[in-house]
Amino acid sequence: MSNLNKVMLVGRLGADPEVRYTADNTAVTTFNMATSESFKDRMGEWQEKTEWHTVKAWRYLAEKAAKLKKGNLVYVEGKIQSREYEGRDGVKRKLIDIVATDVKPLFTGTQNQEQGERRDYSPQRETVEDDFVPEDDVPM
Repeated sequence: MSNLNKVMLVGRLGADPEVRYTADNTAVTTFNMATSESFKDRMGEWQEKTEWHTVKAWRYLAEKAAKLKKGNLVYVEGKIQSREYEGRDGVKRKLIDIVATDVKPLFTGTQNQEQGERRDYSPQRETVEDDFVPEDDVPM
């Protein structure tokens, strides 16, 4: 069996993305996003747990992600990548990033207008002729 490293997240940005460029002028955008889940604890009380994820987008995707804003709801697809480094205090640390292969804004047209933008990234609904036939009218 082959291996699989795939992540799909829907969450909100905690801050505006940060864009940087490598020595060879390759764009990389980094942003933090929060995902939350609600659950009942042993006492039957609702709890909410929030996880923070560091997302990195490269090249053309970095330019796309750079247009996002704090609070935007986004869909991110990618892979988990870990890296280790030694801190100034000499202690080894491990970071886990999400390397994005797709970033899709999910915010609505109303939110765009509040941010001074005119784009609408929300899914478009098609107008379809109403072919609905009530179940009792279907010939047997």
